[in-house]
Amino acid sequence: MQEKNERQTNQARTEATRKALIHAGRALFAEKGYADTGTPEIVKAAAVTRGALYHHFRDKADLFGAVVRAEAESVASEIEVGSVDARTAAAALESGGAAYFGAMAAPGRIRLLLLDGPAVLGHAAIREIDAATGGGALRDGLAAALPETTQPDRIDALADMLSAAFDRAAIAIAAGASALAYRESLGHLVDALIGGAKKNPR
Repeated sequence: MQEKNERQTNQARTEATRKALIHAGRALFAEKGYADTGTPEIVKAAAVTRGALYHHFRDKADLFGAVVRAEAESVASEIEVGSVDARTAAAALESGGAAYFGAMAAPGRIRLLLLDGPAVLGHAAIREIDAATGGGALRDGLAAALPETTQPDRIDALADMLSAAFDRAAIAIAAGASALAYRESLGHLVDALIGGAKKNPR
């Protein structure tokens, strides 16, 4: 029993250290950017040793990847909560889009997910993270809204383009553009995509 308790205590301590590093890294990366954040200030902010950082992560980029994944998961969770009451697939896409804009308004998220993320991790890694989180939900939503005969590669292409449109809108809104204008315009775009696909299923 004592051995089991010690193992659980060690696991809890390990998880707490990892979370502290991700939390500290998130704050610094969001405030200063990836390039201007050093590992010494990360370990200081996390109140852990440099050895602890390299025990949990290969390097700064690996920690940054964990931060980006955690942010993407948070965004996906907010989208899920925001669209859970939607009665149709089209309504879920609309409410999910609104939830996405709300989630991306969190300080630092634009920089982490849409600016530094692709630059540091590469587009392939970002696409993989996106597919496992909010991007996967977007594709599933489109698949549910489109005719059953729609080919999977067409759904993939539409999801990819729509995701890019949402990201571009989030960046514009963060820069001061009208959130309402972008929300309404993207709503029209989604309606057109779904309507066009229903008229010309392939």
